[in-house]
Parts: sequence; C-alpha cells; structure tokens
Amino acid sequence: MKTFEEEWAKMLRGEVYDAVHPEFIRRLEETRQKLWRFNSMSPGATAELKAIFRDVVGKCGERFHINQPFRCDYGCNISIGEDFFANFNLTILDEAPVTIGSHVFIGPNVSIYTACHPLEPDARNTGVEWAEPVTVGDNVWIGGGVTILPGVTIGSNCVIGAGSVVTKDVPANCVAAGNPARVIRHI
Repeated sequence: MKTFEEEWAKMLRGEVYDAVHPEFIRRLEETRQKLWRFNSMSPGATAELKAIFRDVVGKCGERFHINQPFRCDYGCNISIGEDFFANFNLTILDEAPVTIGSHVFIGPNVSIYTACHPLEPDARNTGVEWAEPVTVGDNVWIGGGVTILPGVTIGSNCVIGAGSVVTKDVPANCVAAGNPARVIRHI
C-alpha cells in the first residue's frame, strides 16, 4: 500500500489515486465533524460560524458570508477571495483545488465538483479516482441550482444562469446558461 502522503500528492496532481486509503476516510470524517458543528449552530452566532468556516477551508478573505448548510470533502483545498457570499446548500467536493475569486456571489443549491471516477465498473469499484481543479474568477455571480463539473474555469465578470450545468470553461465577461452551459452573450 502506498503511503497517504504519496496518494494525497497524486490526488492534488490530478493523477489516479486510492480514494479509499484509510487516512482519506479519517480526514473526510474529521471535516464532517467540523461541518456538523457549523451547520448545527445558531445562524446568529456569526463570530463562531466564521471561525469554524476558516478552520475548514484552506484560505478565505476577511469579508465573507455563507448561509448554512455548507458541505465539502476536505475543505483545505478551497481558497476563497474577499467579499464572498454563498446562499444555502453550497456543496464543494474539493479533491482538487477549488479557487474562488473576490466578489463572488453564489445562489442556493450550487454544487462544485472536482472528483472524477472511472467509467468502467470494475475499475470504479476498486475505489480509485482522480480530480481536476475548478477555478472561479473575480466578480462572478453563480445562479441557484448550478452544477460546476471537474476541470472547469469560469472567467472573471461572468454570470452563470440558474440551473446551468457547467461542463466547459466559460471565458471572462459573459453570461452562460443551459445544460450544458453555453455562452449566450458577452458583457
């Protein structure tokens, strides 16, 4: 069995890794314990909520607001800029880095995925996977119910229409919507 450090490094490089290594499971459980505390707290406990959120994510600007509940896998692979707002039910599967810029507004029920699994069932059943990073630029508004798939970059100054499934990169300064999302106009 490869060491956890070797498997973690492979995960972050986007290589196939052993996602069922016991240390991955332990770290997922540790993050879920923190998230359980975060999601169970009174919404009025602003200072405590911010402290727990900062403890979960890798990097976060000074000014942010995130409505409960929030879910992620490890948290440490998430980087968020200044003036961030996320509405209810944000889910980020952060096996690869998820980088979110400043002045980003996220609607309710948004999911950001980095984890990828083999198409072939025998390979999938072994517990191997790989991950591809997601990047969201500055000044982006992501509408409610959006799903962002692994490997996607959304450029700065974009709007992603509600209910969209973003499967490919979205260039800066445009509105994209649909399933799959496509650019519908430049701004």
